Amino acid sequence: MNDRLAGLKAVVSFALAAGILAAAGLFAARGSWPWRSEPLQTATVADLLFQETLDTLRRGETLSQLFARQGLPEFKMSADSRKGLFEPRRLKPGLVFKFIRQGDDSLPTRVVVKTSPEERVALLLAADGWHAVPQPISWRTEPVVVEGKIEGSLYVSLDQLGDEAPLDGDDRVRLAWDLADIFAWQVDFSRDIRGGDSYRVLAERLTSEDGEVRYGRVLAAELVIGGAPYSAYRFTTAEGVTGYYDADGRSLRRAFLLAPVAFRRISSRPNRARLHPILGIVRRHEGIDFAADPGTPVMAAGDGEVVRRDWTGGYGNLVEIRHANGIVTRYGHLRGFAAGLRTGARVGQGDVIGYVGSTGLATGPHLHYEFRVNGVSRDPRAADLGTGNPVPLAMIREFTAERTRYASLLAGVAPPALAGVGPGGAQPVRGAAN
Repeated sequence: MNDRLAGLKAVVSFALAAGILAAAGLFAARGSWPWRSEPLQTATVADLLFQETLDTLRRGETLSQLFARQGLPEFKMSADSRKGLFEPRRLKPGLVFKFIRQGDDSLPTRVVVKTSPEERVALLLAADGWHAVPQPISWRTEPVVVEGKIEGSLYVSLDQLGDEAPLDGDDRVRLAWDLADIFAWQVDFSRDIRGGDSYRVLAERLTSEDGEVRYGRVLAAELVIGGAPYSAYRFTTAEGVTGYYDADGRSLRRAFLLAPVAFRRISSRPNRARLHPILGIVRRHEGIDFAADPGTPVMAAGDGEVVRRDWTGGYGNLVEIRHANGIVTRYGHLRGFAAGLRTGARVGQGDVIGYVGSTGLATGPHLHYEFRVNGVSRDPRAADLGTGNPVPLAMIREFTAERTRYASLLAGVAPPALAGVGPGGAQPVRGAAN
C-alpha cells in the first residue's frame, strides 16, 4: 500500500511540474503572435496517465537535434505523411514542442507543436517514422468597440487606454496603424490631427479554445478630424475583393496616398521661401519634408513609371515617378533605393521604392516629397485626386444592409445576426478613454 501511495504521489508531482512547465512554455512563446492568454484550466485525472515535456526549437537547430534531447532517434517523416503539411526545414526557432509519453514509457510516442495561430500539428510515431496529423484550432469571434478622444496622436491615445480597453497594448498599436492605412487617402495623421478629435472603431476580438486572445480585423470606423466626419465600412464584393467604403458606398482608395512613409511626422509644410539650413540663403522649398528614422521604407504614392533613379544634386538619392494626367512625384534624400528598382520600371501604389536618409543637402534624416502637376509643385491635399470606385450596383443592397448593421454595433444598438461577428443581437464589448 505504501509503495502504491508513493507511486501515486510521484505521478501527481509530475503532473504539477508539467503544468508549471506548460505555463512557462506558453509565456515564452507569447511573442510569436499578437495575443494574450487567459488562465489555464487545471489538470484532470486523465492527465495523470500521460507525462508531458516541453522543449523549444533553438536557432540553427534541426528537429533531429531537438528530438535527440528527448532520447529519440533521428527525426524521419513517415512515407504516408502528406507533403507540405509539415515541413521541418521551414520551422522557425522559438516554436515550443510538447513531447508526450504514455504511462511509464521512457520515450515519447506523440509530439504536438503549434505551427500557427490557426493550427497545431500532432506527430504520431509509426513504424516507418513520424506521421503528421493536422489539428485546427477553433477561434470564437466577437465584436468590440474602441472609442475615445485623440490627444497628441492617434497612436498615443490608443496606447494610453489602459487595461479597461477590450484590446491589449500590442493590439491597440496594430489598430492605430491599421486605421492609418484605411484612411491613408483621406487623413494625414501626422498633420491633420488636432486635440479633441475622436475615433470609434468596430473590430474583431478572437479567443481560441486555449484561451489566447488576439485582434482580428477592423470592420468599421468613424473619425471626426477637425470637425469633419470620416467613415469606413469593410465590404467584400461577389468577386471576393475586400475594401473599405464610405457611407455612400464609395471606395476610400484614391489615386495617390497623402503620405508616402509608413511611420511619419511632418517637419515642414509646403512654402515658397525658406532659409536653407546648409546653403544659408533663402531658397524656394517645393514639397513636404517627412521626418522619420533612417531606413524607414518610402512608398510610391501612386501607380506609375520610374523615370529617374540616381544622385541628383541637392536632392541626393532621388526617385522620380511619372503618373497619368501630367502628374510627377519626387522622393529625395533617400539613403538607398529598393532592390531591383530601375529606370523604366512600373511600380504600384504602396510599393517600396527606397529608404529615408539624409543624402544631398539634408541636415538630418527625412524624406523630401514633391507632388507636381504639369511641372508645377502642388500640395497633394489640395489636389483633385478624384473619387473612389463605388460598390457594384448589383451589390448596393447587400452593402447597405451590412453598413447598417456595422453602424448599429458602433452605436451600441443590437442589430440582427451579423455573419462572422459573433452571435446575432449580442452587444459588442466596449472600451473608451477616460
